[in-house]
Amino acid sequence: MKYILGMSVAAALMGSAAFAGSHGVTVGVSWSNFQEERWKTDEAAIVGALDAAGATYVSSDAQSSSSKQLSDIESLIAQGVDALIILAQDAQAIGPAVQAAADEGIPVIAYDRLIEDDRAFYLTFDNVEVGRMQARAVFAAQPDGNYVMIKGSPTDPNADFLRGGQQEIIDAAVASGEITIVGEAYTDGWLPANAQRNMEQILTANDNDVDAVIASNDGTAGGVVAALTAQGMEGIPVSGQDGDHAALNRVALGTQTVSVWKDARELGAAAGEIAVALASGDSAGDSEQWTSPGGTTMTARFLAPVPVTADNLTVVVDAGWITQEALCVGVVDGPAPCN
Repeated sequence: MKYILGMSVAAALMGSAAFAGSHGVTVGVSWSNFQEERWKTDEAAIVGALDAAGATYVSSDAQSSSSKQLSDIESLIAQGVDALIILAQDAQAIGPAVQAAADEGIPVIAYDRLIEDDRAFYLTFDNVEVGRMQARAVFAAQPDGNYVMIKGSPTDPNADFLRGGQQEIIDAAVASGEITIVGEAYTDGWLPANAQRNMEQILTANDNDVDAVIASNDGTAGGVVAALTAQGMEGIPVSGQDGDHAALNRVALGTQTVSVWKDARELGAAAGEIAVALASGDSAGDSEQWTSPGGTTMTARFLAPVPVTADNLTVVVDAGWITQEALCVGVVDGPAPCN
């Protein structure tokens, strides 16, 4: 299998025997921003599934630019891909790319982020349930007081799916006045630095009177914990998701309450298998008809997430997701398996 990562490598090989000599299905993957830790795990799983099917992998990294992602996808189409897996930087701006793929008869998989187009196959975890899991863990640890909601990117529909699930859990307590939401902010690009800056501003505005933070992924949770630590407030409940190694270590240390684990190995493998099936004109297998918030009926598959807290940290070690050594760095007399 030919494995080409990044447009710089792809550009160097375009027109060479690497492309001319390929056989079978070629799957192109457009990453929104490959710098995040978890996408490397997703990629390895996609590559593994394609390798098993004898398919070829090509990819591009939009580097958080919606305009670059459109040109990246044009290039992938020009390379002759038979299917596209798209992690959309901007769910609205990606429309022309889906149209371009449809014009060439190329199936599109909306990977982990909704692309509201009935021609795209939507593959993700149940993100509303992820939001519920985040809020349940924080609410169990801190059932009242001043809450902060650190949301994801405003251009990613997942941000609002998560926020909706979170609200379901805390809504009654908010309505009764037991919980007061004293700050809420989207995080441009899901960037930890932006989350940290938002959290710092909210802490300043509230004279540090904050009791819990529902952050929407592990990157934003890292920014939140950095802001809290600077004020000597580390240890108040903070949520996240993705099972990033740094976040799981924070759970073991007690500075993050939960990381909702979405096994990227499972998601990536499913994407590779679905891409090969669709490119070959076959059924994608296990799927359902799902209606999006905008009323679009799509073919979709939703995988099940797992909330990881101090009570069940062994699950990620047992699954080979993280080593005990990496999980337990700096932990003294912590939860199992770090005790």
